[in-house]
Amino acid sequence: MTQYNSDVEAIDALSKKYNELLREIQKVIIGQDEIVNKVLISIFSRGHCLLIGVPGLAKTLLVQTIASALDLKFNRIQFTPDLMPSDITGSEILDEKKEFRFLRGPVFANVILADEINRTPPKTQAALLEAMQEKSVTVGGTLHRLEEPFFVLATQNPIEQEGTYPLPEAQLDRFMMNVVLDYPKYEDELKIVKSTTSDANPQVNKMLSADEIIYFQHLVRKVPVADNVLEYAVKLATKTRPASDMAPQIIKDYIEWGAGPRASQFLTVGAKCHAALRGKYSPDIEDVQAIAASVLRHRMVKNYKAEADGVSLDDIIKKLL
Repeated sequence: MTQYNSDVEAIDALSKKYNELLREIQKVIIGQDEIVNKVLISIFSRGHCLLIGVPGLAKTLLVQTIASALDLKFNRIQFTPDLMPSDITGSEILDEKKEFRFLRGPVFANVILADEINRTPPKTQAALLEAMQEKSVTVGGTLHRLEEPFFVLATQNPIEQEGTYPLPEAQLDRFMMNVVLDYPKYEDELKIVKSTTSDANPQVNKMLSADEIIYFQHLVRKVPVADNVLEYAVKLATKTRPASDMAPQIIKDYIEWGAGPRASQFLTVGAKCHAALRGKYSPDIEDVQAIAASVLRHRMVKNYKAEADGVSLDDIIKKLL
């Protein structure tokens, strides 16, 4: 791995690598630059990402492409109602020597795609969410560490909610970002159809190793942040709480529960990463605002009045900003 003489030089290198990564990913993923940006911010910030989108928007392909460009081990877990915790974490088996041996589950990878995580019961969801938080799993009383870097991208289908098990707020809070994937623009869809209905097979080059990613994750944490930016991030999270003196009227009217302290942490580290990826040596308030909606939207709970008036969380967050 390349050694850098200073953090400034390392940030310049990270920004350059980020732009090269985008170009590689754009060979396969067309018109989703903002989504890719949010996913990469989550990775370099040591967070996890929840992706909300209807079927057919290339969520799986997006994650596979990012994993390929990052030279990381990728596993996809399709969540179903009959999936058991051991199907994720692994289990102990009796081998030919009549000794118990741990057989690793699919969670032992660097990038995990948890497809339709709301289709499996809470017990199985909890097995993955524990691994996300602790970066380890315990089977048969033995602790097994997961490989670093470790990143989970979970998907949910916002259309079909019958027979699903929505993640409770306490578990949603473990995801750094909630990213909404929308339909592509007309021009982008033309390009998508043209490229996917031909015999073209673009190859994605590996741009970053696991060691480099871990180095840049540490670098992002070291990025200095000015007091006014830190105060802005914490105030923004505080304003989402209806009982707070700082809460504006729209929060008191429409929000039942606001974001917790983890939101303040992710707003700060996410702003650092957003700045570093763009070659800036310290974040400003615009960097906090750029990631605010993705960090806050799954940490706020609307009340019945908001539902009745048709007010969305994104509308409320825009007013806050």
